[in-house]
Amino acid sequence: MSAAGELRAALRGRLERRRREGLYRSLRMRGPGPVTAQRLDGRAVIDFCSNDYLGLSTHPRVVSAFREAGGRYGVGARAAHLVSGHTELHAELECRLAAWTGRERALVFSTGFMANLGAITTLVGPGDAVFQARLNHASLLDAGRASGARLYRYRDLRHLERLLERAGARHRLVVTDGVFSMDGTLAPLPELAALCERYEAWLMVDDAHGLGVLGPQGRGTVALHGLGQDEVPVLMGTFGKALGGFGAFVAGPGELIEALIQEARSYVYTTALPPAVAAAALAALEIVETDPRRRVRLDALVGRFRAGARARGLALAESRTPIQPLILGPPERAVAAADRLMKTGFWVAAIRPPTVPRGTARLRITLTAAHTEEQVDALLEALGATLGQGA
Repeated sequence: MSAAGELRAALRGRLERRRREGLYRSLRMRGPGPVTAQRLDGRAVIDFCSNDYLGLSTHPRVVSAFREAGGRYGVGARAAHLVSGHTELHAELECRLAAWTGRERALVFSTGFMANLGAITTLVGPGDAVFQARLNHASLLDAGRASGARLYRYRDLRHLERLLERAGARHRLVVTDGVFSMDGTLAPLPELAALCERYEAWLMVDDAHGLGVLGPQGRGTVALHGLGQDEVPVLMGTFGKALGGFGAFVAGPGELIEALIQEARSYVYTTALPPAVAAAALAALEIVETDPRRRVRLDALVGRFRAGARARGLALAESRTPIQPLILGPPERAVAAADRLMKTGFWVAAIRPPTVPRGTARLRITLTAAHTEEQVDALLEALGATLGQGA
């Protein structure tokens, strides 16, 4: 057999194994349309798996800012930031992000994965230690492995303290999501900050799912707990969730941002975020800062959904966020439930290992400010009927 044939055979075996285990993923073709009412593979569905929590991806001001900047700057940034890709729109966005998050400076990255990779690999390396929450996003875990630092996974605060006590390292970095993306639960940030202060560790928070949704002016979980730059020196956020766009940033002390500009390979060696995308993020940020009505509406819809789920005996996980997981156990059960919901017109994601631990496959239901009360109530009825069928 040729080398190419061996490659195909090896990959075919891996793919078949994923199918047998109920872990095979498939792309879905989404059409244009409003945030909640979509056409998926030609079928009309109500979207309950989007991370566009405030419905800003189609907001007229955000779309207008994108179009206007695209007309002036073109489609792409043309080069990396340190070559010729950095524009006044990027600079303005970084200044606004720093002020919004209460940090000295901010730095825009092209994706959240690249922001996490750049921050962690710049801060720690061989001889250092990185401590990751068990439920952290894959990008944080991969960045920890790529750094060359010794990687520890902690289950809870007591476990983390034992690890910090025993770990000998030059530098120690504790990393957590602010909101765990598959559970919707909040990290215990005040307690983590206290542990980091006690054991002279640095604290990094990925607040991708908290910024825009939680805290005063939507400033996220760090601000919700009244923590500042001294307690959380490394803050990461994205534009692809509540801000409805694309891209990410890291905010913190000036020395951190300068170090990232000099050393973060995922920043230095990639094309800059398109200026039009930066303009859209600026418009979305203005709405988040000045108009709290979307957050108020979103909170009300979350409360309505949880109350309706309780009334129907649906065992939701504890979450105060728009992420509302319904844990079903085996991956086959989650996929079957999602398929049944799709047939009744509701698009809900079935989340399976390795994204979540084995035995905790789930429906990950996400609410947005663009949903209506009628859509939420209809989903609840469909969930009751679907799970009543023994899915």
